[in-house]
Amino acid sequence: MSSEIRQLEPKALWNKFADLNAVPRPSKKEERVIQFMKDFGAKLGLETIEDEVGNVIIKKPATAGMEDKKTIVMQSHLDMVHQKNNDTEFDFDTQGIEMFVEGDWVKAKGTTLGADNGLGVATIMAILESDTIAHPELEALFTIDEETGMTGAKGLKGGLLSGEILLNLDTEEDDEIGVGCAGGIDVTATRQYEEEETPEFKVGYQVTVKGLQGGHSGMQIHEGLGNANKLMNRLLFDGFENFGMRIAEIDGGSLRNAIPRESVATIAIDAIHEEAFIAEMKELSQELKTELKTMEPDLTIEVEKIATPEKIMDLGVQEGLTRAIYAALNGVYRMSADIPELVETSNNIARVIVMDGNIKIGCLTRSSVESSKWDLANSLRACFELTGCEVEFSGDYPGWTPNVDSEILKVMVPLYKSLNDGNEPHVAACHAGLECGILGTNYPEMDMISFGPNIKGAHSPDERAQISSAQKYWKFVLEILKNIPSKN
Repeated sequence: MSSEIRQLEPKALWNKFADLNAVPRPSKKEERVIQFMKDFGAKLGLETIEDEVGNVIIKKPATAGMEDKKTIVMQSHLDMVHQKNNDTEFDFDTQGIEMFVEGDWVKAKGTTLGADNGLGVATIMAILESDTIAHPELEALFTIDEETGMTGAKGLKGGLLSGEILLNLDTEEDDEIGVGCAGGIDVTATRQYEEEETPEFKVGYQVTVKGLQGGHSGMQIHEGLGNANKLMNRLLFDGFENFGMRIAEIDGGSLRNAIPRESVATIAIDAIHEEAFIAEMKELSQELKTELKTMEPDLTIEVEKIATPEKIMDLGVQEGLTRAIYAALNGVYRMSADIPELVETSNNIARVIVMDGNIKIGCLTRSSVESSKWDLANSLRACFELTGCEVEFSGDYPGWTPNVDSEILKVMVPLYKSLNDGNEPHVAACHAGLECGILGTNYPEMDMISFGPNIKGAHSPDERAQISSAQKYWKFVLEILKNIPSKN
């Protein structure tokens, strides 16, 4: 409950997070949260601007004694990923997130929590509202649509901001200081096909893959998590190869930036092969569970008899589709040769829809190297075009190149050590898509850094924020604000 959350320390942070989470804020539907932020700035009597794409900027003068420090931009995104468990009844368009405390963690009831990037937004709000926190001149930048296109960052024009240092609060490990990130591109394959009348000798089944963890398609792509679309395709491929199974519909995955957790397919099988088909599906299901038992202990595969579907896919198109999804890369394409343990390039086969004579396959390809990003995108394009699909590239955004000479980095590393018993922070680039690279196109001289508290399971209903980590992070934020370099 929000009352329980409001009692957590630091109260300034958790109270603003509770306020924010009461406002529905799905990507591309941010009207209410934009108005919420504008009202917040106006109530504080601060200069508040909404730009032409919907980003909100709130400016606050320096506190006494900090006027000679460089102006800083504190930045987070307003939108959140909307994912829920199948058995959770929840309307993200109208309801606020229902939160609760479990041990050292804040969680949500069957949905994503919105800590990504709500804790960053709440941090900035708390600082804007405070009359006791020391800080230099501050420009708070709240961007929109980070999760599904980065359109807020892309639409932010030069000249709106004067800050020399940008603090991005969208990193999800509290011992990490981010200095770079991957760029990305959406790859979408579509095709129309002729539906056929289902022969009378066939019977209907529904195949369901569920119980997978899901997660962030950038930060967790290397962890070996199951992808529901790929697992479903293995089942369908086997059924087609061995029993002439025919596909009527597939509905798998959801958002491009979330590893797909569930997929449901409606199929038809020859009645004469029904018993053998069921036996084969049970055997293959057990093989998949054994294969993924460490990472996906809750994987469930159900094969249930249903009414025979009236229509099925054209045979040739079905054959091409199952082969294309089998061949299309999902997961890590290349590790970085320059930064140890960093994924350079990857792909997430996020969405597969087959319905009413239409196929749509949605992927998100990420890379910190532009040439490698396009190499993988073109590989996927070739794979799907060979099956007769049309392939579109959209939502392209650049990565963020690390700056090892960053002035704010040289401030933050010793500060972190002094606050954490001499322990070194992990200075790294990440495989997620942060807005810094895009913002840098119109603000090339701005010194940028990213950090944040521990958030686990982002982009899934298992998302959770660590209370003790938020306390550690809050202290770090306050010290950074005190130690911003002076103007030249």
